[in-house]
Amino acid sequence: MKITGIEDLHVASALGHYSFLKITTDAGLVGWAEFNESGSTRPISALIKASGEQLIGKDPLPVQQIVTQLYQQSIQAPGGLAQRANAAIEMALWDIKGKSLNVPVHALFGGPVRDRIQVYWSHCGSYRIQAGEKLGVKPIRTPDDIAELGAEVKARGFKGLKTNCFNLIGGQLTRQMQGYGRQPTHAALNLERHTLDGIVATLRAFREGAGPEMNLHLDSNVHFRSEGYIRIARAIEQFDMTWLEMDMWDAQALADVRSKSPVPIASLEQIVGRRNFRPFFERGAVDFAIVDLLWNGWSEGLKVAAMAESFEINCAPHNYHGHLSSAISAHFCALIPNIKVMETDIDSSPWRDDLFLTEVQYEDGDMLVPTGSGWGMDVNESAARKYAADH
Repeated sequence: MKITGIEDLHVASALGHYSFLKITTDAGLVGWAEFNESGSTRPISALIKASGEQLIGKDPLPVQQIVTQLYQQSIQAPGGLAQRANAAIEMALWDIKGKSLNVPVHALFGGPVRDRIQVYWSHCGSYRIQAGEKLGVKPIRTPDDIAELGAEVKARGFKGLKTNCFNLIGGQLTRQMQGYGRQPTHAALNLERHTLDGIVATLRAFREGAGPEMNLHLDSNVHFRSEGYIRIARAIEQFDMTWLEMDMWDAQALADVRSKSPVPIASLEQIVGRRNFRPFFERGAVDFAIVDLLWNGWSEGLKVAAMAESFEINCAPHNYHGHLSSAISAHFCALIPNIKVMETDIDSSPWRDDLFLTEVQYEDGDMLVPTGSGWGMDVNESAARKYAADH
């Protein structure tokens, strides 16, 4: 079998776009991968093409050999966009490998530990504040709206939800996005009183609406510095949190936050490569390690999970894309012993389901692991081209 083509497809969504990689072979097998390309990460497609050109005419089945070579060729610029490009190629190759043997990808690594994964509803309320109308749902404006959404999450059978940081000004909620440079006060990353008020009001409303058994997670992203994260942690202890999530580049600083936090700390979604995860594990910086499979790649993700287990740390995948990303994350959760829970976005573009040939199965707050060959989640190419995004 030989690789005959590599193509990237980009599909419009209400909050950006979905990006897919298609690798074709002369045996008729097609490998699919999903990757995250938006804003400053748009060069990923160009990097995929540059690396993929050398694979045309080669056998796709010795995946580890190809992955090792791609890593070595980008060693002078490790991690970052180069690794994300390599990860997309690797994911598509594992899809081909599984299909060639007519088995799920997890079967290539010894089979699943579990066949269903507890999920939490991610960006709960966040997307409805940003783009409720585009998503075809009621927009969120006030804490009362949050309580109503919490009741919806419970009624739909989910056992957990994760929200983000909101400002509360004049009774109205808005997204706190300063860490991404989207607010005038972004440079200092200070935690203002109206933001802390919004965080507390949001979590109180979710707890009231969703009930005492709902697992609550708060993602504070990169929006504050250590002082702000510690204040948030102390303010939200009252809501019996599953975790407070944040992203920091300094392992010692994150370990200091954890030592002063009365709630468990989850982090590391932005970290790429096991060598970069190791200092955080060695310093005891996290209670839960967030691993992004689309950024690290499949093989590297498994190595990170194994290393985390040696430090008695459970993992959770970073997963906020389309259903192919969810399928890949589900295979990861099915395979590794030390899993906590899986992230999934429920609110999304009305046409997201049309982009895939397999339906995602949720049951009693769990996602059922796909059973088809490869990732078990092929892209509906005609739908992808119908909703194609400008790129």
